[in-house]
Amino acid sequence: MPHKIGFVVVSSSGHEDGFSARELMIHAPTVSGWRSPRFCQFPQEIVLQMVERCRIRKLQLLAHQYMISSKIEFYVSESLPEYFAPYQAERFRRLGYVSLCDNEKTGCKARELKSVYVDAVGQFLKLIFHQNHINKYNVYNQVALVAINIIGDPADFSDESNITSREKLIDHYLGHNTEDPALEGTCSGKSDYISPLDDLAFDMYQDPEVAQIIRRLDERKREAAQRERYDDAKTLKQAIADLQKVGERLGRYEVEKRRAVEKEDYDLAKEKKQQMARYRSQVYGRLQLHGLVDAELIRRPLDLPLQPLVRSNSPRHQQPALSLPQPEERGTENQFADRFLQEKPSSHPLDISPQHCVVDWSPPAAGLPPKAHLESLPYDERPLPATRKQPGAVATEPETRDTDSSEPPRAGTVGEPEPLTEKALREASSAVDVLGEALVAGAYSKTWSHREDALLALYKQLMDAPAATPKEDLKSTLRAAVFLIRRAVRDIVTPVFQASLKLLKMLITQYIPKHKLGKLETTHCVERTIPVLLTRTGDSSARLRVIASNFIQEMALFKEVKSLQLIPSYLVQPLKANSSAHLAMSQMALLARLLRDLGTEGMGFTVDSVMRFAVRALEHREHKVRDSAVGMILDLYAQHRALVLECLPPEESATRRSVLYKTLFEGFATIDGRPTDAEIRAQKRAATEEAEKRKKEEIKALQGQSATLKEMQAEVQEKESEAAKAESQVYAFFVGRGATPSQKKAWISITGSTVLC
Repeated sequence: MPHKIGFVVVSSSGHEDGFSARELMIHAPTVSGWRSPRFCQFPQEIVLQMVERCRIRKLQLLAHQYMISSKIEFYVSESLPEYFAPYQAERFRRLGYVSLCDNEKTGCKARELKSVYVDAVGQFLKLIFHQNHINKYNVYNQVALVAINIIGDPADFSDESNITSREKLIDHYLGHNTEDPALEGTCSGKSDYISPLDDLAFDMYQDPEVAQIIRRLDERKREAAQRERYDDAKTLKQAIADLQKVGERLGRYEVEKRRAVEKEDYDLAKEKKQQMARYRSQVYGRLQLHGLVDAELIRRPLDLPLQPLVRSNSPRHQQPALSLPQPEERGTENQFADRFLQEKPSSHPLDISPQHCVVDWSPPAAGLPPKAHLESLPYDERPLPATRKQPGAVATEPETRDTDSSEPPRAGTVGEPEPLTEKALREASSAVDVLGEALVAGAYSKTWSHREDALLALYKQLMDAPAATPKEDLKSTLRAAVFLIRRAVRDIVTPVFQASLKLLKMLITQYIPKHKLGKLETTHCVERTIPVLLTRTGDSSARLRVIASNFIQEMALFKEVKSLQLIPSYLVQPLKANSSAHLAMSQMALLARLLRDLGTEGMGFTVDSVMRFAVRALEHREHKVRDSAVGMILDLYAQHRALVLECLPPEESATRRSVLYKTLFEGFATIDGRPTDAEIRAQKRAATEEAEKRKKEEIKALQGQSATLKEMQAEVQEKESEAAKAESQVYAFFVGRGATPSQKKAWISITGSTVLC
């Protein structure tokens, strides 16, 4: 089973002070990563030695937000007896390269995670960094790499003693005992399964101590499932999910503490340290109370290896012992606010043969239900920390609605959301009156986990609402919940967005029917949320677009919503010619799917409304939208020929002479079984060519006959000439000898000539 492979950095072209390549050996929320020297020469090079000769399956790179290399090349080499040998260029085999985005769309405020599948065997991995992308922040033309992760399998298991030593080395690097197989994954029986706990995003989010506990609990969960102790496995699964939030929060606290130390605000640093200690103590106490961990399990992770695996006598490759990164002054970079950006799938394939490497990306399958599609997406499509590098820090929070604020989130008591601002109180006053300030404060929190917890708490509260509750109270609670859902649907963090959809589905399919609140409340839920949901179908994140589109399709088919015929009326609103391509394509695809599900017979869609939408879509600036509109019209024509033709421009209109309309009418002809204009023109062209061919053949035949006649005429003329010559000779004979009249008569009777007369 592929797992995380430990490595050490044994060579690099150079680095800026405080940003050594050896920091790539550490995966934690506060890492700084490697940074090239200022105004360096390109390309820059880093050589890694893995703890064993292995078959590399996956590489993950976390790029800097503005010190971005235009291209990174990968080379691999086998383990060689001499230390210096692997760094000779001819010893390495080129795997390919990946191109990195210039990050202009995010304003250089997000870090890009590249995940690449490879299939190569070796022990040394070389990375070559090419010229940087130019932007206003990268004033020294540097390139940087925040983290690299290698996932693979040991290449040779023939020597049992080597197996043991390798396992010990891996465990030492990752901070585990030899008996700890937690990184083997959570899905036994799948040889190519990669555990999410081996993913780079996991370590870059989590407090290292909590990450170790999560891995151990995951192993216990897997063992419980194998032994069919499913209740224990379920409990451990929930504990792991809760601990992931704990680890992320502790990681944020650590960032805030280091930031306070930089500013020499030691009171705040002390407060953060105590806050972390209290929070960690509370969480560990609850874990021990429920028997999930013991005192031996709760301990600091082992130190990472600080020495390279091999030594060199060459001065070029000697490296000092690695120490954990220390806080240093990072100049003007602290002025930038921390951000998260929804991770994008890699879209730049490696320039190599297919058997070696393929990019970890596949387009979303249309029409899949939300859950099935999410399971098919790569694990690394999740929000990633994006900061203007604080010393060794990652982002503290995802992007919030108050994007103009660069201050860290205000903290109330430990583990509680910050109080509501005056603006939020005014905006959510009606919801506060019904649901209470604590729950609404959670929904408005700058911490995404608080926002998610608030929605899930509201879900439980509404599910447990007693049937005897007065109708007015139920309706007030419903409308307050819809208010929070409408806000949460706009959230860029996927778990919060999904929690809002879960709550909305429960309101429509369970809460309203259970309490018999009627169609008016269902209408309110749909009309308040569907416009916002439709805008999310145009989100820049492919994952969120798919989730939103699939939920709208699912909601339209709810029996409580289907009879109201509300959603079709929103979907057939004409597109603007300059609307977003993502939004237009999602709306076209969603409309096409619902047309197949609902049809045009009394379910909200009519041929006239759909045709108005499709004809308007023919004018969109994006060719993919226009092509989709043509396909939609052709599908409708196959069912409603006359009605479709009535919605199109008249024949004398110049509009019909455009390429799109010609394509449409050729499609109509194909559906009707008639020859298309192109086929008619081809037939005419073939007939003309055939006529010309026959004419040429006739001319050729006439020319042949004419030549024959000329030959015959020449023969006749030749014979006549010979006869005249013979007569002249006879005449000369008779004249020379004085022919008598009787001789002349005889000549005339023989020859019929009167020459001698």
